[in-house]
Amino acid sequence: MNGVELFLLGRTLTKIGEAAMPEPEGGTSRYGGSVRTVLIVASDLTTHPDSAVGEIATRTGLPQSAVSTAVARLKETGAVVTAPDPADRRRLLVRQAPHLSGRVAEVRASSIDDALTAALGEDADPERLKEIHAALEVLARHLTPHTPARARN
Repeated sequence: MNGVELFLLGRTLTKIGEAAMPEPEGGTSRYGGSVRTVLIVASDLTTHPDSAVGEIATRTGLPQSAVSTAVARLKETGAVVTAPDPADRRRLLVRQAPHLSGRVAEVRASSIDDALTAALGEDADPERLKEIHAALEVLARHLTPHTPARARN
């Protein structure tokens, strides 16, 4: 596998992941770029709690306005909490909420089975699904947001 193939695999996996997530209540559209931004911010916060919006923007490469919008969305769903920075009361620090909100629990409990089956189409036999699940478990074990930074840089 080369870098291009890995990139394309990542895009395919992203699309399957988006298809697997449950629609938000009252949602009128499928997950788009804004949800990807929310997920990038949420992922960053797993390894960098108590971060200011500007710090998140610097680490993720996202525009500060997009990070601010994502933080507002995450706060609205109960996924994160904010508090004034004790060193600079003008800044807000963001961290994951201490308890899972209903929406976060719903998203984390969603299964990839239907989305993976749809992505495989005619090739979605039970053995192939089992093999792909196992491969994804291995990747998740080694390449999650908790993977040491040296592996992600």
